[in-house]
Amino acid sequence: MNSLSPHKGRLLIAEPSILHDSSFNRSVILLTEHTKDNSIGFILNKPLSYSVKDLIPDVDCDFTVHQGGPVEQDNLYFIHKIPHLIPDSIEVGKGIYWGGNFNSLVTLLNNKKIESNSIRFFLGYSGWGSDQLKEELTTNSWFCIENNYPNILQTENASFWKNHLLEIGGKYKLWANAPADPKLN
Repeated sequence: MNSLSPHKGRLLIAEPSILHDSSFNRSVILLTEHTKDNSIGFILNKPLSYSVKDLIPDVDCDFTVHQGGPVEQDNLYFIHKIPHLIPDSIEVGKGIYWGGNFNSLVTLLNNKKIESNSIRFFLGYSGWGSDQLKEELTTNSWFCIENNYPNILQTENASFWKNHLLEIGGKYKLWANAPADPKLN
């Protein structure tokens, strides 16, 4: 399996070798930024038991919030596919955008102008310093693939990681079917 180099808009797939990392075990991360100085992304497949209105009572929205990563877990972030509605969004790729004007977002949510399949919210983010992600790719903590999903925001959470391993095949097929906690096997 040849891993691509990291690039904004690509997906990072956690290697089975990081099973004991509670933050990243079985994670699929969308890279929203990758420069020589840092990399930032959001875990796509770890929904939390919170909704947006649980965290921001002034917002009347019951969309699920996901665990974005271990950094700044007291901040809410979002990716979306509606830059025409949310000014100041940053294009990530494949029609996906990161962030934007929060006041516009609040108004849109309170007026029910956003559908749940066009936005995803996260507590925290995943971040790497200069060369840190490159090192983790070298030591087989991650592999990087193209985001070939027409709408990554509609992906099913429970089997997302497993399905990627099954697609790759080989030794990954075995890991895809292993229990989440091997001690419980």
